[in-house]
Formats: sequence, C-alpha cells, structure tokens
Amino acid sequence: MRLVFVTQQVDPGHPALAATVPMLRALAGKASEVVVLADRALPEVLPENCRVRSFGSRTRLGRGAKFESALAAELARRPKPTAVVAHMCPIYAVLAAPLARPLGVKVLLWYTHWSVSRTLRMAERVSNDVLSVDRRTFPIDSPKVRGIGHGIDLSEFACRDGETARTDLRVLVLGRYSPAKGLDVVLKAVRLALDDGLDLRLEAYGPALNPEERAHRGELERLVEELDLARRVKLGHAVLRSEVPGLLARADVLVNNMRAGATDKVVYEACASCTAAIASNPAFDSLLPDELRFGREDPRSLADSLLAFGARPAEERQGLGRTLRDRVAAEHSVDSWARAVVEAAA
Repeated sequence: MRLVFVTQQVDPGHPALAATVPMLRALAGKASEVVVLADRALPEVLPENCRVRSFGSRTRLGRGAKFESALAAELARRPKPTAVVAHMCPIYAVLAAPLARPLGVKVLLWYTHWSVSRTLRMAERVSNDVLSVDRRTFPIDSPKVRGIGHGIDLSEFACRDGETARTDLRVLVLGRYSPAKGLDVVLKAVRLALDDGLDLRLEAYGPALNPEERAHRGELERLVEELDLARRVKLGHAVLRSEVPGLLARADVLVNNMRAGATDKVVYEACASCTAAIASNPAFDSLLPDELRFGREDPRSLADSLLAFGARPAEERQGLGRTLRDRVAAEHSVDSWARAVVEAAA
C-alpha cells in the first residue's frame, strides 16, 4: 500500500506539530511507502520508506500550485497510491479530491478541532471519510466521520516513578496561551483551592503564537497579580517537545480546560506518563473517570477536583496513573491510530 500524507510541517522540534513525526513513522510501518507532501519537512527524521516533497512557497497561490504539481506527479506513479491523507488542513482535501478521486484514489481528512469554515464543509463533502479522535471532535454532523482515537507514541512517555517526598501538589498546564484554553478559570480555581487549604503550585508552559495569544498572556499575568498568586503560579514560555515528558513526570496532575470540540493531545500524553489529568472536555468521558472532570466555566468545580485529588493517598494516585496509561495504550496509541488510517484507506 502506498499512501500520500499531506501536512504542514514535519519537524520533531516544532512546538505545536512535532507529534506528526511519530504518526508518520507508525504509518510507514504499515505501508510499503508513504509520500509526505509538506510545506516544510526534515526528511532525515522519517523512515527509509518515506519520501518527502515540499510545496513551500512565499505565497498562498504558489503553495497551491506546487502542491497540485507534486500530488499529480505522485498520482501518476505506479503503483497508484491507495489514498491521500489530508492532515488537519481541510484545504488539502479540497485540492486533492479533483485529482485523486477520478482515479479511484481515496481522500481521507484527519481533523480534530471545533472550528467550522466553508473550506471544512467542502472538505467533508469531497472526502471519502473523515477521521477524528471521536465523533464529537469533528464539528460537522456527518456519517463519514470515524472516531479512531488519538495517536500517542507511548515510547516517548515512560510511566513516572513513585511519588517524591513533598507535601505540595504540583499542577501542570501545557499548551498555547489561547483564550480557548480557559486558563483564567484554572487560575481562579487555584485561588479557591488554596483558600480551602490545599498546598499547591501551578506551572504553565506554552507559546504565544499570534497577537491575540500574546495579549491573552498579558491578561493572565495581570490576573495572577490580582489573585495574589505570584508565589504559587509560574507562567512559563514555550518548551521543546523533548522537554514535555520530563515536565509530565515531575507533575502530580495535569489540568486541561480546552473548549469542547477538540481533545487536547497533552491529556493523553499525561495519562501515557501515568500522570493523572483533570479535564473539562466531555469527550474525555471514556478516558477519565467522573472525579477527574469538571465544568469548563466553573472554577469551584475544578477546585473541588483538585482538593479531592490532593487528598488521595500516594499508592492510589499511582494505581490511577497506571490505569490511565493502559487506556491510552488500548485506544489512543500511535500504532492503533495508524492501523485505523490504513483500514480506512483500504
């Protein structure tokens, strides 16, 4: 089986897109060849049966033209590709469909986000199937949607060792400083939990990639001051992908308040590390027990979850962490993700 995989970047050091690399490696393990069409890529990080073609250009029109040319060349090669997989960007599916589908080559769209655009609606119509983490993580109600889980490389995330000798609860937040992450609610919950007697410290790390996110980070810094959390909360900057496993291993619990419609990958990564996660997204209901979920706009609900988690004995936390890792391994591993993509392509 030959697959054409279209994505933005292939770079294990990218702060937002590094996880694409293990997904491609897993696909390469199940296909005779994977041709990667990308705006920018580092070919040396991929297996030998992956070929990379770049469609990078300084203009949108230039990128589109180079993409169409590269795809046409791959469709003309023999054996013909089984499918074109458009990763996250719906425009790739829209551009690929007129070339691929008349030749009997499937177009698959992988998309997990709440944002609905005209382009996404077009991509849903022209794709053979839409792949997402869960039916609820694709924002259009469509019979084409297949929930196939997330693609977590468990080899990146070793199960954390036993509890360290400390009395405070170490809370971690990872992700962009976007209003969609609901960090203002998290900070208010921290204040409530502290007032109720929980000894905790929170560290947040992530990039601010655009003016809106930079402005929001400033708002959060002011909120930290208003809530008198300067000694308890650290708003850090972006970290390298290679630093994430260490941060998860040192934390007692990850908190995630991403708006519904997309399940943040970092929650699965935390669970893969045997580090519990407390999250608000309803789509985590098959991964996280009720006591590890809270109302997205409800600081009191999150504060109560933190208080309850902080009261758990160390051995109970460890057992919970192992259970969560087993769930990720069963339903959200990069291997199970790649297998589902290949099955959809066949």
